[in-house]
Amino acid sequence: MSEKNRDLTTHPVGHETGSAKDIEEMMKKYDRESNVRIWEGVPAKLIRYLCAAFSVYCIWVTLFSTMMPEEKLNLFLGLILVIGYLNYPISKKNVRPNHIPWYDIVILLLGAIPFFYCAFHAHSIIKLAARVTRDPKMVVMAVMGILAYMELCRRCVGIPILCVVGILLIYAFTNVRFGKVIYDLFYTTTGIMSTPINVCAKYICVFIIFGAFLERTGISNFFISLANSLAGSSAGGPAKVAVISSALCGMVSGSSVGNTVTTGSVTIPMMKRTGYRPEFAGAVEAAASTGGQIMPPIMGAAAFLMSEYMGIPYGQVALKAILPAVLYFTGIYIAVHLEARKLGLKGIPRDELPRFRQLLPKSYLLLPLVVLIWLVATNKRTMQFAASVAIGITILVGLYNNLVTAATKSEDRSDNLTFAKFIDALEAGAKSTVTVAVACAMAGLVAGSITSTGLASKLITAVVTISRGHVMIALLLTMLCCIVLGMGVPTTANYCIMASTCAPILITIGVPQIAAHFFVFYFGIVADITPPVALAAYAGSAIAKAPPMRTAFNASKLAIAAFIVPYIFALNPAMLFVETTAVQVVIVVITSLVGIFGVAAALNGYLYRPMNPLVRLLFAAGGLLMMYPSTLTDLIGVAIFAIVFAWQYFSARRPSGAAAA
Repeated sequence: MSEKNRDLTTHPVGHETGSAKDIEEMMKKYDRESNVRIWEGVPAKLIRYLCAAFSVYCIWVTLFSTMMPEEKLNLFLGLILVIGYLNYPISKKNVRPNHIPWYDIVILLLGAIPFFYCAFHAHSIIKLAARVTRDPKMVVMAVMGILAYMELCRRCVGIPILCVVGILLIYAFTNVRFGKVIYDLFYTTTGIMSTPINVCAKYICVFIIFGAFLERTGISNFFISLANSLAGSSAGGPAKVAVISSALCGMVSGSSVGNTVTTGSVTIPMMKRTGYRPEFAGAVEAAASTGGQIMPPIMGAAAFLMSEYMGIPYGQVALKAILPAVLYFTGIYIAVHLEARKLGLKGIPRDELPRFRQLLPKSYLLLPLVVLIWLVATNKRTMQFAASVAIGITILVGLYNNLVTAATKSEDRSDNLTFAKFIDALEAGAKSTVTVAVACAMAGLVAGSITSTGLASKLITAVVTISRGHVMIALLLTMLCCIVLGMGVPTTANYCIMASTCAPILITIGVPQIAAHFFVFYFGIVADITPPVALAAYAGSAIAKAPPMRTAFNASKLAIAAFIVPYIFALNPAMLFVETTAVQVVIVVITSLVGIFGVAAALNGYLYRPMNPLVRLLFAAGGLLMMYPSTLTDLIGVAIFAIVFAWQYFSARRPSGAAAA
């Protein structure tokens, strides 16, 4: 391997990243999780090892603990508060090295003590049942614990979700007896310790730790190099590299903003240098990075909650997500290809790209993912066991990578798994778990308030009355709720809230359970690229130095499949492999892919030559008809496609002076 190509396998062409400080500042601006305290010296080491110990504890508990849920979850919630307040200041402007204000220490202690107390006295509290709230001390502790979590939520997740929680808490306290609400929200498994936090403590935290270890084996660089070797030389290659690499990296990172900033710092400069407009380059990265949360096998944290809410194995959730995810990324890929054709853009010269055969020796980096997929697909062991085994395999792969680097005497050892990186992975896993756990805790308060007041049945009645039983109207209202809520609420919490409120409404009016949950899941995710609050798109625009709102609109257009596909599988769940045969699945796959091509081409306005508005409208209609699983609509769509293709092809071959189609 030449020195040039060897370097490309780890630092692909176009690796024009900003400095580490620039990336850190960008993350702090668009990702609230990155606004953390500054620790140096001995305090930094103490907190680092505390976080690492917490990650080890989480793995041990999920695999071996026999504690009751009330014991395990209260300990988990208490530790999350401790780590959370040690890392997140009251304001990002109020940060000094090695400084934690006295009031943060007070809040930490007053908030964490109730959870630890309940963990060590769980048996007696369970025996007391609702009578526990007769003791003023227990009521005060419950209030302190809830308020401490709400303040931590403000610091690391955001204010919008607090508005939702606050409104529902006021509604609960004004309609139900105070003691009953406190008991339901704090002392039972229907409130703060309900399904979301249980799933977080049981599954999500281990998968987050797995993702942290996987990132430190150099798999992100491998994915980018692989994408370069596959698509870098084709028309507009860098944009296609962004789509492929972001899809692969996004399913590991699980954060749309984080993925946009990290992979975007490589891919966006590549796209701009090739000739893409800055707002288009930023939009491609944002749309592709956001889609990482719907990409099997790992998907986002919300997918684990879907499994729990629907009562089906996670492997089935991942299987049913395959076709919608393929359509999502296919739509973006086609859009960037047509944009490249329209602008006459070329790819990167092949001699500047890594060869596929040069990457094969490092394909062992994929082994942890392969093992995880196999364990999840066979469903013979628990999800937490599968993730723990995958973590072990990742560590072994990292150590093997060290041996390979030493044997080849490579000068680039940035991907070597050292003891420091091992601790880094555990620390990063703990810190990432904090924000997800806090969001899950808030979702539990929402669910508990709805359960205590019986609000769910009232909402169902209201929406059914407004929609008059029309599925499309109910779907539209649900979509708007998801997007508006998602503008300031993380995907995990968004899904939990919508699964408690809107999903039952859709099921009541006839939408299959699986389709209803996937519907709210999808629209909770696309909020990250939907104006006016499109954090992933804004992060992409900052890297591309493009207008934020224009980037967000471009990202929404590129991710059009995410706005169309949920309606299709809600009306006909064959796309989710529900109540269908193998032949029907093959037909659905083919027609859906052709259909998304038609929609993407219509939005781009170019096929063999620019399209006029009428042709674009026809092509979009044909694409939508092909995507809807029905023989009649497929035939009509094929007919429209044949006419438009022929018209475009032959008009493109006319002399340049002929009228455009």
